Amino acid sequence: MSISQRPAYIYRPMTSADVASAHALSVQLKWPHRLEDWAMLQRIAQGFVVEDAGRLIGTAFTCAQGHYATIGLVIVSDEYQGQGIGRKLMELALEACGSRTAVLNATLAGAPLYASQGFIEFGHIQQHQGHARVPAPNDLAAGEHCRPLTEADRSVQIELANAGSGLDRHAVLNELFDVVEHSVGIERDGQLRAFALLRPFGRGRCIGPVIAENPEQAKHLIAVLLTQVPDAFVRMDIPSDSGLAPWLEEAGLKHVDTVAQMARGTPPQVIGAVHQFALVTQAIG
Repeated sequence: MSISQRPAYIYRPMTSADVASAHALSVQLKWPHRLEDWAMLQRIAQGFVVEDAGRLIGTAFTCAQGHYATIGLVIVSDEYQGQGIGRKLMELALEACGSRTAVLNATLAGAPLYASQGFIEFGHIQQHQGHARVPAPNDLAAGEHCRPLTEADRSVQIELANAGSGLDRHAVLNELFDVVEHSVGIERDGQLRAFALLRPFGRGRCIGPVIAENPEQAKHLIAVLLTQVPDAFVRMDIPSDSGLAPWLEEAGLKHVDTVAQMARGTPPQVIGAVHQFALVTQAIG
């Protein structure tokens, strides 16, 4: 059957019943996401799928986060490439953004396509991963101490994450809190100033988000978390200007990929003294 004779592809919202097929599609493309990673994104974001005769052949997500919406996991099966399916999925994802500013992390090869759709590049994200050589935590500044976090700290973590990312992290973090294995924070003058989370993701564990006032706080938090999983495969996605890359390389988390941060409008702005030193995921920001 020729392309012109194919039944029309069906584009529709994703449901929980699509998660297994979407995961299988990403496995075919050798993406590391687990079924649970897909399920989490389906719960917190608006997903779209495209089908050919009942077979799922493409996906995209829009995750609303305040005045911004992150777009991710735009996938089209290899055998359906070049038919405009990815562009149509992007149109649906952009429409779902409404009045929010769309933000995404694009492969360097894909960045020109997004630029043609009105996105501007405002930074780069480096993917680091591997089996870490657990570093000794560096000394903190006078008056600072690191401690495990509890449920009572969650509201402050959300405030810090909002300030450090420029996004509204309420929905994202309230979902993450249920799957986090270890969470640590730095306190000064009786107030939480920085935190980091470790959870299962992909081929092993992910550290992120990491929100801190400076790279030394971020390094301390990451080192403490790495001591909790000394034999695990760990992934982190960090801004290229975070100052963490050489230290992570020395710790065995090698730089394996770089993507471009792009926004269709003014990028998210940091509020206050904290910064995001590691993303939640590339799809969520």
